[in-house]
Amino acid sequence: MSRVFGAAWTALILALGALRRSPLRASLTAFGILVGVAAVTIVVALGEGATQQVSGRIDSMGENALMVMPAETLKSGVRDERAVGILTEGDADALAEEAPAIEKAAPLLFSSAQVAWRDANTPTMIVGSKRAFFDIRRWKLGSGSIWNPTSETLGEKVCVIGVTVQQSLFGAEDPVGQVLRIGRHPFRIVGVLEPKGQGPFGNDQDDVVVMPVSTLRAKLLSTLPGQVGRILLQGATPDSAAEVERQATAILRQRHGLTEGAENDFRIRSQEDFRRRQEGILGTLRTLLLSIALVSLVVGGIGVMNIMLVSVTERTREIGIRLAIGAREIDILFQFLVEAVVLSLLGGAAGTLLAVLAVRSIAGALSWEMGVSTDALLVALGTSTSLGVAFGFFPARRAARLDPIVALRRE
Repeated sequence: MSRVFGAAWTALILALGALRRSPLRASLTAFGILVGVAAVTIVVALGEGATQQVSGRIDSMGENALMVMPAETLKSGVRDERAVGILTEGDADALAEEAPAIEKAAPLLFSSAQVAWRDANTPTMIVGSKRAFFDIRRWKLGSGSIWNPTSETLGEKVCVIGVTVQQSLFGAEDPVGQVLRIGRHPFRIVGVLEPKGQGPFGNDQDDVVVMPVSTLRAKLLSTLPGQVGRILLQGATPDSAAEVERQATAILRQRHGLTEGAENDFRIRSQEDFRRRQEGILGTLRTLLLSIALVSLVVGGIGVMNIMLVSVTERTREIGIRLAIGAREIDILFQFLVEAVVLSLLGGAAGTLLAVLAVRSIAGALSWEMGVSTDALLVALGTSTSLGVAFGFFPARRAARLDPIVALRRE
């Protein structure tokens, strides 16, 4: 054991001495490993951070939420986004009343419009719904209140606005009680929503005006009587998505008069469906970026092998002298292998430090909760060590097999 330790210590001293004699070349060689390790570590951290962000944004859609949408159709093999079936407020009421697994249901209508207050105006999304919408979306009010049930029945011109609309129109002034204009109609602001941030598809959830669905239909958007664009559902329990979908499908098929064997004229999507779809896209992008990062890591390893081959050629006489005075082939092999590993470890350690600093900067810039895990650090250092062994073995083996007589003749 002591002999092995002594050989290892000798090889390390020789390796460090060789690196000190050519600091610039050693630094440039380690730089290749540095870039590769940093790239791989940053990509892994970004992937984990993006996954957390997507999960959080999907959760912001609501609590145990599912979405019912009209079905799409195909024309000449091309998907047509126009709806086949029609959803109504009556469908939403029936789902809430008749399905035990459904806690609440809220009809939704969407439009876009220019909203104005005094001399300020801004384009925004208009959402028409009912009071249950705020409970399902877990949307709390920062000030004011939600409209009362009578406003829904009478179609009163009242609304709740998001903070983006507030800042665009009112600045620091309290908008509750103020009257804004949408088209030629005045709407009284009864509340301001708390910030929600970006949605799962990158939209600004705070750039919105919410009003009773009956008001939107009567004043801003002409539709068939009772027609809505979507229905937002809330399951009674966190694991009730499958049962909600089964019960909702049965009720809607009966209400829409669909016979046995007929295709549904609606679609039901749960948060898990959205999550799987988004994570699938992120997984593909993460694999692509990681592959590119791994290529840079391999290029760095090839750089180590190339420099070690040059080093063997330059130090042929030194190798011959060591062999002539009794060094074994394993000693020479170990010497150059340790030198390659030290080079790779220096690059890996520097790359890891760079990755930690870069991830912290990116997290601060994007306001993401992300960091480099201990596992990622260990993998990075392990990878750099493996690269040193893998790409340093051939030059070390070549050095160990030199004929000492031929090596001593080299000038």
